[in-house]
Amino acid sequence: MSAKDNIITLPDDQLRQKSKKVGALSDQVLKIIGDMKAATIDWENSREHELGVALAAVQIGDLESIIIIRNNFDDKDDKSFSVFINPEIISCDGDLEEDYEGCLSVTNIYGLVPRYPKVRLRAKDEHGQEVRIRAEGFLARVFQHEIDHVNGKMFVDHLRGNKTAFYKLTREGKLESVDYEKVRATGIFRD
Repeated sequence: MSAKDNIITLPDDQLRQKSKKVGALSDQVLKIIGDMKAATIDWENSREHELGVALAAVQIGDLESIIIIRNNFDDKDDKSFSVFINPEIISCDGDLEEDYEGCLSVTNIYGLVPRYPKVRLRAKDEHGQEVRIRAEGFLARVFQHEIDHVNGKMFVDHLRGNKTAFYKLTREGKLESVDYEKVRATGIFRD
């Protein structure tokens, strides 16, 4: 079994569970972080037009409050990630903005998701040191998406009932609109 096969996808109910806070940085926590990085890179290597931007521990079946975010979104050869343990958004700023989002746990469905353009957050790094971050633009969007995972929420939850918000990726790497009823039929919404 390859590492990408560890990534669980909707409608798996585990993705809707809230992750628990991490206490001490144990060998088990470090193993989870390593597994997350391996799964993200392996997933990316199996895709021609997609980049493994980030992952939450719940996406590999570990209900620990851990996320990883790629350090360089513009260089697919840079496979390094930053680790955020017990991430928490402190504040959001600006008017909600829509942009496309996908998810390693939602197979070939993308959505136009409203997010805040600026966030402030706190977390611990993989050495247990507290970090405070101000993020804008795409990075702010990624943090909101991943922290949603920690809280048992998926990007599709922001779009339930929005008949024009869903897309799929074509073989050519282009996004095209998807019929809402077809999306509903996949079982990705919580009923």
